[in-house]
Amino acid sequence: MKVNTELVLASASPRRRDLLASVGILCHVVPSTVSEEPVDGETPQNHVLRLSIAKAVDVAAKQDVPGRWFLGSDTIVVRDTELLGKPRDRAEAFAMLRSLAGRAHQVLSGYAVHDRISGETRSGAVVTEVIFRQLSDAEIAGYLDTGEPFDKAGAYAVQGIGAFMVRAVHGSYTNVVGLPLCEVVEVLEKMGAARLFAAFSAEKAGSLQPLNET
Repeated sequence: MKVNTELVLASASPRRRDLLASVGILCHVVPSTVSEEPVDGETPQNHVLRLSIAKAVDVAAKQDVPGRWFLGSDTIVVRDTELLGKPRDRAEAFAMLRSLAGRAHQVLSGYAVHDRISGETRSGAVVTEVIFRQLSDAEIAGYLDTGEPFDKAGAYAVQGIGAFMVRAVHGSYTNVVGLPLCEVVEVLEKMGAARLFAAFSAEKAGSLQPLNET
């Protein structure tokens, strides 16, 4: 499949890249350097929206980066009113998972698509409820030993080993992975940044060979 050279993912997350690729949207990846620190008094939704827009605009402002459309995204876990980002160390990861065990929490992902030519930016946020089963300290420690939690918001990966903890997901599953694919693809299509199944159609057309006449 052909890479869309006009679409740039402003994120280092391989999960977001893979989600887009799963529906045939291949793009360049140029991570943003925007700080993800929260702002005092900021709501969870405003937090992910602000960072998603900032990431897209940040990479679009880099003159040495080619492309027209820039996709930024940010994901956080919310327990009650507390924001849980990526754990800084093992102790924090353990504390996060202990606090999530046996209860529900919310995963919020923001997304923003910025058009470098028109200056238009479209953004949104999606909320998904996730319910964990009870976890023993030994289970949490064993999961931490895998190394999986340390670059994930909330210290777990629903699509990975962390699935053993998840009793239920209410809402968008891909949102929990890191990108609300349904909403993002819809915006990309409306802005002209991507055409769903175009890569698959082109690949199929290229594989067709003319019949030899006899």
